Amino acid sequence: MTDILSVRALNRATLARQLLLTREPIPVTEAVERLAGMQAQEPKPPFLGLWTRLDGFEASELNSALHDRSLVRATMMRATLHLMSGADYRAFRTTMQPMLDGALRVLGDRAKGMDLNQVVPAARALLEAEPRTFNEVRALLQEQFPDVNDRALGYAVRLCVPLVMVPTEDRWGFPRTSRFTPADDWLGAALAAESATDELLLRYLAAYGPASAADAQAWSGLPATGEALERLRPGLRVFADDKGRELFDLPDAPRPGENVPAPARFLPEFDSLVLAHADRRRIIADAHRPSLTTKNLRVRAVFLWDGFAHGVWETEYKRKVATLRLRPFEPLPQGAMEELTTEGESLLRFIEPDAKETVVTVADG
Repeated sequence: MTDILSVRALNRATLARQLLLTREPIPVTEAVERLAGMQAQEPKPPFLGLWTRLDGFEASELNSALHDRSLVRATMMRATLHLMSGADYRAFRTTMQPMLDGALRVLGDRAKGMDLNQVVPAARALLEAEPRTFNEVRALLQEQFPDVNDRALGYAVRLCVPLVMVPTEDRWGFPRTSRFTPADDWLGAALAAESATDELLLRYLAAYGPASAADAQAWSGLPATGEALERLRPGLRVFADDKGRELFDLPDAPRPGENVPAPARFLPEFDSLVLAHADRRRIIADAHRPSLTTKNLRVRAVFLWDGFAHGVWETEYKRKVATLRLRPFEPLPQGAMEELTTEGESLLRFIEPDAKETVVTVADG
């Protein structure tokens, strides 16, 4: 008989793997690998995501790892920017290529006249010559391919040429407009020649399991996750959720009891945890999912209480006062505000170390 896992049991299992039940004293590169990468659509969120997960984390650790190339920021899962270890990027970037090729369909008529067999080597030659921003790449490619839409050219290069962002001395690792360079040049090693879907899904289960094939597809963007999990089935544990859906997991992965305490935690914008499952009830109730994303598709920062998303948060810095505003989805449970305030003040001191005062408050309305 298949064991059934409650939503709360799935919550605790996932938090354990996401380093959110207790902060761990591990190096940043190891942490990012254990998390199977971190969404990095903007530079700042991974710093906050690591702060909330690691004991004694300092921003300099992540900046150092970016500059020594043990971590990279590059297009990966779901055709979005992620923070990955250099080793994982080399191992799994080829696995992503069919999904990235498929993403080109969104260009529609804008891709008229574009021949990737000509555009890709031309773009690679430009970027091998020197790191460039995408504004520069588009302009130079437009000179070579004047009849092709410049935005289509840039999007095709972003998806079809394995590139990494070049870090700078900016506080959060990258400027608003970053330069890109070929990944193999930056890492000094070729990317894996073969796809490694099975290995990638094992890493996904280690970081986000127990999970369904639909969950794995939602996280990766890959279409064949069900086939891969069937191949892997003999070596996996199989559970069911409260709706009878099949969930796969590594046999020895942590699955703590559903009553294990979960501390207050603040997740940054775009945190992978809130995007890593098709069924996200293990982190956020279905009723609150519409509040997670803005009209322009920004994924809001959420705070966790008793392991679940209870609202979104934002910060403001004025006149040396750092303020964190909570916007709960519903009235907070008794006792929650005290723990959230303690955690929030620590977060503010990390974000704004020069602040003379820190304030955690519940926003009006």
